[in-house]
Amino acid sequence: MKYMGSKARFAKDLLPIILKNRKENQAYLEPFAGGMNIIDKVDGIRIANDQHEELMAMWQALIYENWDPPQLVSEDDYKHIKYNQDSYPKHLVGYVGFNSFGGKWFAGYRRDKQGKRDYWGEHYRNITKQVPKLKDVILSCKSYTELVIPNHSIVYCDPPYALTTKYRDAFNHEAFWAWCRLQSQAGHQVFISEYSAPDDFECIWEKDSKTTFSWHAKSISTKKAVERLFRYKG
Repeated sequence: MKYMGSKARFAKDLLPIILKNRKENQAYLEPFAGGMNIIDKVDGIRIANDQHEELMAMWQALIYENWDPPQLVSEDDYKHIKYNQDSYPKHLVGYVGFNSFGGKWFAGYRRDKQGKRDYWGEHYRNITKQVPKLKDVILSCKSYTELVIPNHSIVYCDPPYALTTKYRDAFNHEAFWAWCRLQSQAGHQVFISEYSAPDDFECIWEKDSKTTFSWHAKSISTKKAVERLFRYKG
């Protein structure tokens, strides 16, 4: 699924590091699962959480209710759903809202003026192709701070990045890093994707990333950034 900030293109680099010491029956959890572009490549016990209600309603309908989403949504319908969200099922709102520019929530109807791309067809095919890979994933919809994490889990965090255009909801970055410290001290293996981190976290992987999205970090080039993976030093 195309999703703002997705790490799909880095999965082959990140997962061998994150899962290197995974034990049998050890739970893998993502507090910010978003477009499910990493967790769909993990097996075993998997917990996907995101506090975005419409997004998780969409995944619930697709994975466990056999919902077949529309293969085409007109621009008029897109706008009507955007401005009348309470009048539609949450799973449909989630499906429509994220098929927008850059995979950002209702950021504008995607259309190709030259008629060479079928954005809705791509959206449909990408998501329905993911669904079989997500069977038996445990879904959760709450704040990451409210999660009850199984003992000694592997926790991969891909939170809203600091200094980037904001997601729909505000995000307290200091509180997030404090939570990561606590979870690490509690015995979980916690990995965090970000551009930078507090001094008591170490970078264990990095890679140049090119992007042209306008929501990219304001303090760096809009064409180049360095994706990093961090762990708590303690």
